Amino acid sequence: MAQDDPKTLVSTDWLAAHFKDPDLRILDGSWFLPGVERNPRAEYDAAHIPGARFFDIDDVCDHRSDLPHMVPGVEKFMSRMRALGVGDGHQVVVYDTHGVYSAARVWWLFRLMGQENVAVLNGGFPKWQAEGRSIEDMPPVIRDRHMTVRRQNHMVRDVTQVSAASKLGDHTILDARPAARFRGEAPEPRQGLRSGHIPGSRNLPYNDLLNEDGTMKSIDALKAVLDSAGADLGKPVITTCGSGISAAIINLALERIGKTDHALYDGSWAEWGAFPTVPVATGDS
Repeated sequence: MAQDDPKTLVSTDWLAAHFKDPDLRILDGSWFLPGVERNPRAEYDAAHIPGARFFDIDDVCDHRSDLPHMVPGVEKFMSRMRALGVGDGHQVVVYDTHGVYSAARVWWLFRLMGQENVAVLNGGFPKWQAEGRSIEDMPPVIRDRHMTVRRQNHMVRDVTQVSAASKLGDHTILDARPAARFRGEAPEPRQGLRSGHIPGSRNLPYNDLLNEDGTMKSIDALKAVLDSAGADLGKPVITTCGSGISAAIINLALERIGKTDHALYDGSWAEWGAFPTVPVATGDS
């Protein structure tokens, strides 16, 4: 797989080279953890890659759920994308203000909705700025475009499915949270949740998949990280994290190495940690 792949990950050089393509659509998918005093929409309004539209993860979601930013219904997703002027025939590139973080969640959501021509910008807005590339604070001119959605149900899992996978051991469950939260030694950023992890899951902190500059590691390096985490890639993979954001970084990494049978547990620990009837493990096992 080439380093630049418009279905997974592209470089800032690639984006600059394709910047004037008429069917390119750039999305700012920035998001911050609860308690972080930053406003992604305000930061987008102040400065963004020219032509970028803001993808609000906490709006393009199912507001009927008490859980954070759960997958929206197909009709809502289509409506929100029409409002952003994103539709059939577009190549989408998503970035965020971390490097590779919440943009992966947006990438995964597009893939869940059957959209394949979507990539994450490797290194995101920090790398784009560090290279002295152009930014602006003007909103883009948006024209409606219809999007045909074919939801890929195999790419998402709910608590019942994950509970069964945990008991049967027929999936590899990878948890993207920091090690201390996985082991139950550090509190969760959301109140009222138990500490620990899904029994049988393996810890793969998402930062292990990234270089120091916020870019994703090479394909060979990703394979080495997955191997060192004890990920059995002979089984289908389910990813999880705190609320379904950083888990998608693992999904992106799996897609990069050619592992296609992977799904994301949408409720993640925000659901599992509050669900009274499912078990919680602590420590490294």
